[in-house]
Amino acid sequence: MRSVFKQLDSVGTRVKTWLAFGAVALLSACNTGPASFTNTDITGSSLVANFKLKDLSGTERTMESYKGKVVAMFFGYTHCPDVCPITMQQWSEVKAKLGEKGDNLQVLFVSVDPERDTPELLKKYVPQFNPTFDALTAESSDELKPLLAGLRVYAGKVEGSTPDNYLMDHTSASYVFDQQGRARLLVRHNADSAPVVSDVEQILDGK
Repeated sequence: MRSVFKQLDSVGTRVKTWLAFGAVALLSACNTGPASFTNTDITGSSLVANFKLKDLSGTERTMESYKGKVVAMFFGYTHCPDVCPITMQQWSEVKAKLGEKGDNLQVLFVSVDPERDTPELLKKYVPQFNPTFDALTAESSDELKPLLAGLRVYAGKVEGSTPDNYLMDHTSASYVFDQQGRARLLVRHNADSAPVVSDVEQILDGK
């Protein structure tokens, strides 16, 4: 009888072990499943970031330059009275809440006002929100056209009281790309930071 009980105990132990491994496998499967975004999911869309622009250091960049990092791209200009600074602060908060994972998030401010946004001005404006943020700038509006067209971004001048005193009407949402440069998320400029953090974290985790 004792021998029988020992055999049963051994079988029971093996069953528990199998169940434990099964639970781990199920959890792993859940962790590697598809992303579930709160913000607008644009995965698989035809949107593409096609550009050849200069960053704050004057280095020419393309989307390939940021391969391996998740990229959050926002269009704005330094004279923007409200939307632009609010969005920059939003992304600074998101990056901070991501902790160490935030090191793999690159925020890019793309100027839609090359006429006034000189490299010197951008170097003063962008890093004040976060020293890791970078900017992309063009010498003319024509250089921006491939990028604007590829992402269906609108940017247009609104005449002011003088030739130099004008506003830029532009798309206010941010675009998030995964480590391979594929468009994944569209985030409105006043989105709550918590869902954005969750969504970006999923992309950082490879979902």
